[in-house]
Amino acid sequence: MSQPITEEDLIGSLADALQFISYYHPEDYIRALSRSYDLEQSPAAKNAMAQILVNSRMAAMGHRPICQDTGVVNVFMKIGMGARFATARPLDELVDEGVRRAWKSDTNPLRASMVREPLFDRRNTGDNTPANLQVEMVAGDSVEIHVAAKGGGSENKSRFTVLEPSDSVVDWVVRTVETLGAGWCPPGLIGIGVGGSAEKAMLMAKQSLLEPLDMTELLARGPSSKLEEMRIELYEKINALGIGAQGLGGLTTVLDVKIKTFPVHAASLPVGLIPQCAADRHAHFTLDGSGPAQLTPPSLDLWPDIPTEGLSKGARRVDLDNLTRAEIATWRAGETLLLSGRLLTGRDAAHLRMTRMLAAGEPLPVDFRDRAIYYVGPVDAVGDEVVGPAGPTTATRMDRFTEAMLERTGLLVMIGKAERGPAATLAIRAHGAAYLIAVGGAAYLVSKAIKSARVLAFEDLGMEAIHEFIVADMPVTVAVDAQGASIHRQGPARWRTPQAEGVS
Repeated sequence: MSQPITEEDLIGSLADALQFISYYHPEDYIRALSRSYDLEQSPAAKNAMAQILVNSRMAAMGHRPICQDTGVVNVFMKIGMGARFATARPLDELVDEGVRRAWKSDTNPLRASMVREPLFDRRNTGDNTPANLQVEMVAGDSVEIHVAAKGGGSENKSRFTVLEPSDSVVDWVVRTVETLGAGWCPPGLIGIGVGGSAEKAMLMAKQSLLEPLDMTELLARGPSSKLEEMRIELYEKINALGIGAQGLGGLTTVLDVKIKTFPVHAASLPVGLIPQCAADRHAHFTLDGSGPAQLTPPSLDLWPDIPTEGLSKGARRVDLDNLTRAEIATWRAGETLLLSGRLLTGRDAAHLRMTRMLAAGEPLPVDFRDRAIYYVGPVDAVGDEVVGPAGPTTATRMDRFTEAMLERTGLLVMIGKAERGPAATLAIRAHGAAYLIAVGGAAYLVSKAIKSARVLAFEDLGMEAIHEFIVADMPVTVAVDAQGASIHRQGPARWRTPQAEGVS
């Protein structure tokens, strides 16, 4: 009979694994992205991949988060029927203690993103608890654990449908991925669950994202089953859409497509789809009572050698302290800029509060006239950092506030990730403003351009407070210019191939 698993072995192993995945990509993801980087022909997409790879290596070396959104914790446990725990505490309580310990690390604190109550006050729990725990009882006397940290940008693009049994799953998936935009931060993975019931299909879709990336090997040897044929077909058709890295247009949108299935009622065909972003974070270990888990870091030789000085080659320098509409009118969608000067921050909660203040005729605590705002919720700083990893959040969530901010405050420039909707794009054009993107999945790299940071307003909002950063040569791409041209429309249209056509 196996030795009992102690509370400390479980809590400590979970905490160590969550810290581990905050700064180490899985080796298979780095290999797959490196191969796609070598093959990419779109300059904008290749540059975005380069930034993700450079950021990944920096995070691995510095033991700081790959992405500022350090994710919602998902824990999948397979507990052997003969396994024993040396505790009387509930399992979810032990799991949450591991999460709490990981997020409160002195050397690598992680950003708390969980809110206790989802409908009304949405107050942050402060320690990223609770985790989403899934338990399965299996044969054996050990406990197999898979932990993942899932960011909000990709999680928000999850989709579910119930098809007719005669419908094409491939057609639905390709049509659906085309509507997701870039908010899920490609290049990443698409996880699909088919069968069971509504909740089973979605659970399988998420679990499929934990499987090893093997598309390169599958393409080399050829499919050996209808399911593998479907994976290849989806991989090729999704990449043929031309969405590309960060939605900029390119050859690679997905690195792999995973599918899990389960028996289903004869009248149903439930299908769940969950994308995984470029911050692909998960780890697997087993506890058998012999001690805590031991995780092996990847070798730094795994990453390609990409000179950082080449990431901003040919970029135009912009002085944020002297922005004018006349200068902004000369920027063009797809152009690379290097920003220096004072940069304000703010995201969902700050925008909601500001628009309510404007509607009530109250003065704002910060003057936005002729300024730029960065949609970001940074990680807390450690050591000599001025700010922790500080990558962009999805700008689409700020679309509803865009017209009011541009018209009522004199704001000129917005910075985030992913595309803007039609109404926001029209507002940008009408006010002669611009929308820029930083690379999602390059949060640690972006933070190195931030030379100072201070909170100006709404300190009670925590990471959503309004900060003022002073930045130097912060790399961004013009996504929507003052004429309303959008790189997220132009890029994919340019790189779309005929294989994407014909999906009914």
